[in-house]
Amino acid sequence: MSTAGGYRKVGDLPRIIPVFPLDGALLLPGGLLPLQIFEPRYLNMVDDAMAGDHLIGMVQTAPGGDRARPRLARVGCVGRITSYAETGDGKYLIALSGLCRFAAGEELADAAPYRRLHADFAPFAADLDDDEALEFERAPFIALLERYLASRGLGIEWEAVGAAPAAALINSLSMALPFQAVEKQALLEAPGLEERRTILTALMAIDAAAPPGGQDDDDDDDDGPPVLQ
Repeated sequence: MSTAGGYRKVGDLPRIIPVFPLDGALLLPGGLLPLQIFEPRYLNMVDDAMAGDHLIGMVQTAPGGDRARPRLARVGCVGRITSYAETGDGKYLIALSGLCRFAAGEELADAAPYRRLHADFAPFAADLDDDEALEFERAPFIALLERYLASRGLGIEWEAVGAAPAAALINSLSMALPFQAVEKQALLEAPGLEERRTILTALMAIDAAAPPGGQDDDDDDDDGPPVLQ
């Protein structure tokens, strides 16, 4: 059994967690998500997390609600702050290490400036177990990855790709590649690594088959290579 972040079982995790709604930012168990925090309410959230258990839940939004308080997706992932720095202009640079996914429950109606909710980790207890293995044919997958990156004008550190264990490769690509928010959510909600690999492969194949200039250019984060953590 893994001791990720010191948490051996879901019962060790808190029932109420702060959440950071951010579309397109995917955190997976075992992954590392760097974040730049500048909004006052989320600076407050980080302050409180650093004074407590260092845990923050990442969650995307769902259709409905209003702009100031959108509805939340049904599944998120809690991470532990494992890197923290302050900038000269009042921002925080943090990194979250993914621990366990959660089903988003009822929100707390309290006076905190940020959102908190009841998190049900039980459906994802296996996330705390690092024994899940994944074996697949790498050569066709890597060839597809090459076509996908070429279609998006992206690069990657191929040494890291070649050295990464299968699980780390699938999860890192799922987090780093510039998929749409709904596609990121599908990768998050995949029951296991094999299902996530299947979804990831399908998404890359769709984009790689698109005619030049045919993909959605709404993302503004395609300036550099994806990073494998």
